[in-house]
Amino acid sequence: MDYIIQFVISFIATACFGIIFNVPPKTFFHCGLVGAIGWTVYYVLTEHGLDVVEASFLGAFVIAIVAHTYARRFKMPMLIFSVAGIIPLVPGGMAYNAMRNVVEDDYLQGLQYGLKAFLITGAIVMGLVFAEVFVQLVFRAKHASKEKIQMVKKSKS
Repeated sequence: MDYIIQFVISFIATACFGIIFNVPPKTFFHCGLVGAIGWTVYYVLTEHGLDVVEASFLGAFVIAIVAHTYARRFKMPMLIFSVAGIIPLVPGGMAYNAMRNVVEDDYLQGLQYGLKAFLITGAIVMGLVFAEVFVQLVFRAKHASKEKIQMVKKSKS
């Protein structure tokens, strides 16, 4: 039941950020779905003991793959889906805690929060980049296999 609640709330939050980012109205649902899927992946992995940095990487990777899929399906830029979809993974609360602790002169705790927020942010970026590379490799291989098939057909005729 907890997973369903997490999915629904992250869906609503992501769809609302889609409104703020002025995405086309016909993509609100799909933007929300991208964010909800990514957050659910992150949440399930952290609940099963994976570190938040690694879970953020995998969540961002899944978000980018789903965003690429929707971008091709709707013939729209991938950013429409990925920017709104990545919002649930952004470590804003951790960055806030880092700054709050620095202001309260607890530099050691502030540094720990800041470093963790930095690592999570880097993991999100790496997840997006790795997914982009993965998608490019898949489509290159798909395109090369189509060319091979066409060459074989031409040689037979």
